[in-house]
Amino acid sequence: MPQIDPVTHQIIQSALASAADEMAVGLHRTARSTIVRDVLDFSTSICDSRGQQIAQGVTIPLHMGSVPYAMETLLKKYEGNIHPGDIFILNDPFDGGMHLPDIFIVQPIFAGEQRIAFAVATAHHLDVGGRLPGSSACDNVEIFQDGLRIPWLKLYDRGQPSEALFTLIRANVRIPEMTLGDLQAEL
Repeated sequence: MPQIDPVTHQIIQSALASAADEMAVGLHRTARSTIVRDVLDFSTSICDSRGQQIAQGVTIPLHMGSVPYAMETLLKKYEGNIHPGDIFILNDPFDGGMHLPDIFIVQPIFAGEQRIAFAVATAHHLDVGGRLPGSSACDNVEIFQDGLRIPWLKLYDRGQPSEALFTLIRANVRIPEMTLGDLQAEL
């Protein structure tokens, strides 16, 4: 790889950080729930084409710790089947998520037909089903009590939404308008 001079490196680094910050501003302004809009329990980042994190928005950095493993499992499952217009969803801690209320939305970024990066948004959702409102409870004894577990799936396939997946999510949460509204904010 050719060497990049320090000035160019700083310009690129600042542009990527600004892009991640702009993602955060958009998510914040369009979110519906108080936990995202008022508590700011969300994160945004940009990863390179191999899934390595290269920039993060000025948001809660806690979510960023799970991005490397989440991206590794995404690429393990879908490498060779990632196309322009695809958008992926995950909340499963066994695939790199944190806990079920934190939902990852990942969109590959292409220049022509070449994948050059991934945009990543993670937001804490007020409810993803489960035995109690709010999903997580300190006395749950198994993950199934926490709510709907979503392994890496395509929420959009080449630009087409998975109506079946949106229907499944809508049917398994107590506040579907808010949950789907926050998903739209992540998108």
